[in-house]
Amino acid sequence: MAAPPHALSSRLLTGWVGGCVWYLERRAVQESPHKFMHLFRNVNKQWITFQHFTFLKRMYVTQLNRSLNQQVKPKPEPLASPFLEKTSSGQAKAEIYEVKPFSPSSLSLSRKPNEKELIELESASIIEGSIDVGKEAKDEKQWKEMKLHADDLPGILARLSKIKLTALVVSTTSAGFALAPGPFDWSCFLLAFVGTGLASCAANSINQFFEVPFDSNMNRTKNRPLVRGQISPLLAVSFATCCAVPGVALLTWGVNPLTGALGVFNIFLYTCCYTPLKRISIANTWVGAVVGAIPPVMGWTAATGSLDAGAFLLGGILYSWQFPHFNALSWGLREDYSRGGYCMMSVTHPALCRRVALRHCLALIALSTAAPVLDVTTWTFPAISLPINLYISYLGFRFYRDADRKSSRKLFFCSLWHLPLLLLLMLTCKQPPAGKSDQGEPPS
Repeated sequence: MAAPPHALSSRLLTGWVGGCVWYLERRAVQESPHKFMHLFRNVNKQWITFQHFTFLKRMYVTQLNRSLNQQVKPKPEPLASPFLEKTSSGQAKAEIYEVKPFSPSSLSLSRKPNEKELIELESASIIEGSIDVGKEAKDEKQWKEMKLHADDLPGILARLSKIKLTALVVSTTSAGFALAPGPFDWSCFLLAFVGTGLASCAANSINQFFEVPFDSNMNRTKNRPLVRGQISPLLAVSFATCCAVPGVALLTWGVNPLTGALGVFNIFLYTCCYTPLKRISIANTWVGAVVGAIPPVMGWTAATGSLDAGAFLLGGILYSWQFPHFNALSWGLREDYSRGGYCMMSVTHPALCRRVALRHCLALIALSTAAPVLDVTTWTFPAISLPINLYISYLGFRFYRDADRKSSRKLFFCSLWHLPLLLLLMLTCKQPPAGKSDQGEPPS
């Protein structure tokens, strides 16, 4: 009679080791029928589940009357995965996906549906839906050719010529013309007004043409027309030429040659000196202040035909006013100027930027006091202009002491109303002509 396996294995090993092996073999033989019955029950449960699933599937298919259409709506996702962007454009344009109708007889009812296939179908619909979203997000980031419409052209050219800055230039020119001694000639005033405005538009347009690569790096200038591609560089240069030529012609032959020469010199100084100097040295701020000081001088020369002391006084007031105005503005844009590669005092020499602003705030008090000395205004002007000059000097001192954005913003916004109010006070206190006071006296 053959011995059982556990008996044979226990004979080979004697003692304590043989007893342990015999115990383990006996326990494995006793538990094997239980494991087999447990496995059979699990298989039986799976078979019952398969029957139920087959019955439900048969009812679902027959109720659809042999036509089953399914629309898959793409799920919105913020970003598409990189491999989806490489798919063909034909798949990206599909928004509605239809599943061909199938008959119930085509379904194999004796076969359990593969769960892997169902997951693949569902994931495929999600992927195809996200293709469209990813394609739209990619199209938004791509560069598109801007189409120029005739209705948008005036607004684009206004932004190209910096219409607000041009309005400031024209207003200071008008103030210089009105403060000049002598009768007010309306025809000469209109010619000087239009000519100075056209020259300013030309200079600003050329400035934007040169600074396109640098303006694209700054938040303040990234929406300019040339940066966004709303107009071509050729159109911008053509517009600048069409403004410069008639503007200089009006100033030269319509007003006088001296005013025309100042206009040509100012265009050259702004486009060929100030613009490239902004990326080389902080001296660009002083050159830019000279550019801003010339328009009131042009107004004075348009009325008188000569460069008098009053013309230099008006130029000095505009020259000093620009330092607290621009230094306060550039202080809040230091990150932008640094990104654009511009060499500004607020970026490279912040302490000097604050000192210069304070000095020229105090210089406005001295220049206002010099106005009656040069017979431009009466002695009333220094008295009534002292409060606003002291206030802007106080804000300049706060900017120098605190060196923060809050103080710079207060100084900048004060400079916006300080200059027009100061020029208005000068006009109200203008020195009357020398012979006007003698006209009312009776002859002897």
